[in-house]
Amino acid sequence: MPQLGEPHMPVSGQHVRQAVAYCVDVLEGVPAAQWHDRAGGLEWTRWETLEHLADDLLTYALRFGLAQPIAVPRVPLRISSDRPDGPANVIFGDREAGPRGLLTVVEACGGLLAAIVDTADATTLAPHVFGASDPEGFAAMGIVETLVHTHDIAQSLSRFSEPPQDLSERVLTRLFPDVSVIDTPWSTLLWATGRIETPDRPRRTNWRWYGAPLGRS
Repeated sequence: MPQLGEPHMPVSGQHVRQAVAYCVDVLEGVPAAQWHDRAGGLEWTRWETLEHLADDLLTYALRFGLAQPIAVPRVPLRISSDRPDGPANVIFGDREAGPRGLLTVVEACGGLLAAIVDTADATTLAPHVFGASDPEGFAAMGIVETLVHTHDIAQSLSRFSEPPQDLSERVLTRLFPDVSVIDTPWSTLLWATGRIETPDRPRRTNWRWYGAPLGRS
């Protein structure tokens, strides 16, 4: 339910690529042994969380490969999990290729999403659990997933750096019309997605985004 009158900050494939490049830059070189540790407050390991991110980016892109995306609830690929409490994905990284190989998978899936959101009809809608959205909305979703899961994976690693504030600002404007920016766009995005609490706002235990195209409710 985007609010009318708010300035529109476009979200495109360029921004998806920027987010994925940030992810790769932060995580490249993390020792292989540390990928078996839990990712932040998640129940998944760092490796599993990065696989989940790749899966999100790929499945978002696949929706717009259909002639009529809105008519198909989901692309019927087989979903599986490597362990009972692990993420359920349609793709997995080759363990023998190591972390660098999995980052390559993320980069490829992110590039596919970037390419397809820039070439799809901007008015095309595809289904999502939080409501149908357009290519720009799915680009923003992919960026949110990339930024916050990079944060999850990089917690407790000294190499972490904040993503460009511009990216956080764009996705907050596009997907979180109910959230006011306090402090910085990045810290606000972390709060909006239930990652942190602030002195003025308790940590969110239930959160969602709003993918409806701007101007629609």
